[in-house]
Formats: sequence, structure tokens, C-alpha cells
Amino acid sequence: MKEHKKNIWSKFIKGIKEYNMIEDGDKIAIGVSGGKDSLLLVKLFQELKKDKSKNFEIEPIILNPGFKKEDLDKIKNNFEKLEIDYKIFDTDIWKIAFAKSPENPCFLCAKMRRGILYKKAEELGCNKLALGHHFDDIIETVLINMFYSGSIKTMIPKVKSESGKFELIRPMVYIKEKNIISYMAKKEIELLDCGCDFEKEKTSSKRKEIKDLLTQLEDKNPNIKANIFASLKNVNLDYILGYKSNKKENNLKINEISKSL
Repeated sequence: MKEHKKNIWSKFIKGIKEYNMIEDGDKIAIGVSGGKDSLLLVKLFQELKKDKSKNFEIEPIILNPGFKKEDLDKIKNNFEKLEIDYKIFDTDIWKIAFAKSPENPCFLCAKMRRGILYKKAEELGCNKLALGHHFDDIIETVLINMFYSGSIKTMIPKVKSESGKFELIRPMVYIKEKNIISYMAKKEIELLDCGCDFEKEKTSSKRKEIKDLLTQLEDKNPNIKANIFASLKNVNLDYILGYKSNKKENNLKINEISKSL
């Protein structure tokens, strides 16, 4: 990890410290899909455990939704290359999702993955669940919501789960996707996509459209992503349509929003 200290390790530590993501006594579940982001997240946590300043436990949770044998072997090989201990939990997620929604199983698949992951984290007695969302995910999500849902919202680095039984944390909030790809390439990790035949046949998606748009905008303005990210911490409610309040109250709201992002 030393060769990636500036772009990965230091950003990981910054996110944890800035949002106070880890405290003594924490038992942290880590959602692992087998893709590059969650693989890196587990590796970072393993490295962090070598630092004895924090007393915490980790529980990587790897769900097998129905991978083909070759994809499952690829996942296992990646874990071994990165020297990551693992345990895989078999599920029938794809079988159920395709049976109930053959035309578009993705929504149900994602919902089931999330539900099983949350349940498993609770069963293991975890008080926090770490997810592998990174800097680019946060930017893309706010634009997807603006363009396709008519709302302004994104992923929060630290937030209570819907059940309220544990906190969701995103320690890679400041790590850029291009640096994750670079790290995996140097480790000769064979990256796995969704692994689902339905997903492989899709030629486009909303997130891909946003990625492509941001790439085009970066050609003209290299700071475009940094500016979008900064805007999420710099909300001026006096200039939000339909919002009515006095300036003093607005400033208080802005401070609250900035602290939560």
C-alpha cells in the first residue's frame, strides 16, 4: 500500500478521521461484492488493523448471488492474491430475482442483496456496515438523482441504517476510481463485473451515461468533479427554489448540512 499512500491510503484515513467512522469497540461488517471497490476496502481495513491505536473487529460479508463457477473461482483467486481472509455466503438471489422479474431483475436483485447484507451484519453483531462507494460514486449519484429523479441527494459518508440498528460508513469517500483501477492493475487483479448474464447484455445505463458525460466535461474543466463534490458541502438555501426562511435560519441549516456530508 506504500506506493499508493498519497492517492489511496491517505484518502482512506482522511475519510475515517473527518467523519469519525471508527471508534474503539466497533465491530464492522464489510459488504464485499467481489468487485474492485469492495476488494480494496477489505484490504484497507486489514492494513488499518495493524495500527493498534483503534480497537475494532471486521467481518467481511461476501454474498454469492448465484455466480458461475468460473466467476466464483476468479473471486477466490483475487482474495488470495491480496492475502485477504474470506468466507462466502451462498444465496438464491439471482434465481428469485429472475423468477419474479425476468424482464428487469436488477431492482429486485439490488434490494435483496441489501436486505440480506443488513440481516447478516445484524446476525454477526456488527454495529457498523462499511460499503465500498468512492469519490466518483458520490458525484455520479447526485447527478443521476438530479437528471432522472428530479431531486438533489447523494450518498452520505456516515449515516444510520434504515432499521437504525447500525451505522453505514463509506470510508473511501475521498478515493478516486481511477486510483482504485491503477492499484488493481499493479496487483494483477482480474476484475469482475456484475457476473450476471442480464447485466452483461446491457449496452447502457444511467450511471454509464453520467460517467461518459463527466469524462467529456473533464476535458474542458479538469476540476469539474472536485467542484461538484465541493458544492455538496456548500449549499446556499437562500437560492433554492421553493425554500422560504429567513437568512439566519438558512445559515444554521447550511452549517448542519455541511457537517452531515
